[in-house]
Amino acid sequence: MDTTPETRARMSRQRSRNTEVEMALRRALHAAGMRYRVHRKPLKGVRREADILFGRAKVAVFVDGCFWHGCPEHATWPKSNAEFWRTKIEGNQRRDRDTDERLASAGWLAVRVWEHEDPMEAAIRVRDLVVARRAATART
Repeated sequence: MDTTPETRARMSRQRSRNTEVEMALRRALHAAGMRYRVHRKPLKGVRREADILFGRAKVAVFVDGCFWHGCPEHATWPKSNAEFWRTKIEGNQRRDRDTDERLASAGWLAVRVWEHEDPMEAAIRVRDLVVARRAATART
């Protein structure tokens, strides 16, 4: 891959966990009284980790970066190494869909939060889904 040293250095500094957006979402969920696990695999034998996990409710939350996951609102396609980046981002999207399908097959709900979403609004959405799933489980 033909990249400049500056690009290589910038990309190597990109965090994959505990990003600002993820931390803001976690703080908002915690303030709402929600307790959760972080960076856990919802399914054994599947090498995919949720950013936030609500085990009893079977809700796995993934905080997706707009660039890395091809956000429909904010995705940009780089001009340098365009083929590499298109392949990389489309591969991420395929893996995300596969993860969501695997989780659904095992009775889990995958929740995708884009990095551009307001953390408070995303926390309310996640909280409501977790509470609803807990209530449904309690009824059965």
